[in-house]
Amino acid sequence: MSKDILLVVDAVSNEKGVSREVIFDALECAIATATKKSYDGNVNIYVHIDRHTGEYQAFRRWQVVNSEANEITEISLEDARNKNADINEGEFVEESIESVSFGRIGAQTAKQVIVQKIREAERAKIVENYKEREGELVNGVVKRIERGNIILDLGENVEAIILREEMIPRETVRLGDRLRGYLQSVRFEPRGPQLFLSRIAPELLIKLFDMEVPEIGEHFLEIINAARDPGLRSKIAVTAKDSRIDPVGACVGMRGSRIQTISNELTGERVDIILWDENPAQFVMNAMSPAEVVSIVVDEETHSMDVAVKEEQLSQAIGRNGQNVRLATELTGWNLNIMTESQASEKYEKETTAIVQLFVKDLEVDEEIAEILLQEGFSSLEEVAYVPFNEMLDIEEFDEELVKELRTRAKDTLLTRAIANEEEVDKTNELSTIDGINQQLVQVLEKHGIVTIDDLAEQSVEDLMVLDGIDEANAGQLIMTARASWFDK
Repeated sequence: MSKDILLVVDAVSNEKGVSREVIFDALECAIATATKKSYDGNVNIYVHIDRHTGEYQAFRRWQVVNSEANEITEISLEDARNKNADINEGEFVEESIESVSFGRIGAQTAKQVIVQKIREAERAKIVENYKEREGELVNGVVKRIERGNIILDLGENVEAIILREEMIPRETVRLGDRLRGYLQSVRFEPRGPQLFLSRIAPELLIKLFDMEVPEIGEHFLEIINAARDPGLRSKIAVTAKDSRIDPVGACVGMRGSRIQTISNELTGERVDIILWDENPAQFVMNAMSPAEVVSIVVDEETHSMDVAVKEEQLSQAIGRNGQNVRLATELTGWNLNIMTESQASEKYEKETTAIVQLFVKDLEVDEEIAEILLQEGFSSLEEVAYVPFNEMLDIEEFDEELVKELRTRAKDTLLTRAIANEEEVDKTNELSTIDGINQQLVQVLEKHGIVTIDDLAEQSVEDLMVLDGIDEANAGQLIMTARASWFDK
């Protein structure tokens, strides 16, 4: 019998390409399952097979518990220590039993019992082999199509799936077609494919350029980012690390050969090569191609830009269904507001008028000085108050006395606003009107659900004494003050 076991282990291991240890574990499980059928109840059977001789032995196990035991699979700690004084809770008491013979199970039956574990081992091996390949391009042949999902055969009994939502819209795929996808994730699944590919990920476009443009692999060019409207249009930002190389020309190739190969792989998707620039405004101007940008206003605080184009180019700048501006936004990472020159001028005029009026009112200056501040790039009181003194002194129309006065007025106005805001916060909680309650105590009371004078009046001395900073005398005084309104009524 021991020779039969070793023969089965070797045969299945060679046939399925999994380790002998996995087969031994599966056989132990199969023999234990068969042995368990000889007992009433769900007993705990453990089988150990000698890896060298093939001999095996079965044990019945009881887990040690420090509570009432169910006797089928558990034993009390007291009874267990009668057999072994050193045993502890959670360990097992084992008793050797007679197992079913391997011949009774039969080699064929054993194979059927362990097939699930073999499949799990095979699938785990696939995950292990492909896990490090996440982020790569994978080729396969279309094996079947299930409800719009494409199953690819990668060879060596390995399958991958491209979910319907990861396919390029309107792409025609037939059985036997060779297809390429971006390996997004590898994860263990009990059933079905475990390799998940994408045909719409921007990374697919980047990897295709890596393959088709040798200058990228040789690190003369670098791809910064990519954005796609799958199957229709995409933009990819590149930059040259060697000034002698033309990034756009290298990516397009001789007579457009390189870009055409990539476009064909993506079912005719049009690809715009965009020059990356370290200046965000210039990068956005490049990304808006083919529309020409007239002016750009950058708002770093909201991470947005107002992009102005000529009236006749507005539709081109936005693109069909907003495609061009959407791709430019994804590529650059900036929120882009597209408008005509007249709209940009109108918006700029409104904003500058508001800033001028702000300076006139809060700094108590005439419009001439307010407009000078605006022209020099000042747009808030904080900038006037805290920009370095010498920087303001460099303004041709300002002297030292004027700069000092402007900075003093700006700081005074900001301070007045801050005090007013604090007073407003204090007024929002009526507890602060009670003598003996400061802002810190208000916060302590609010944490315990006491937010109004009536809430405080309903408390007892004992209730308040558990709070930090309140003793018996103080608690009584606060409660009586809060209840004063009751007596008035």
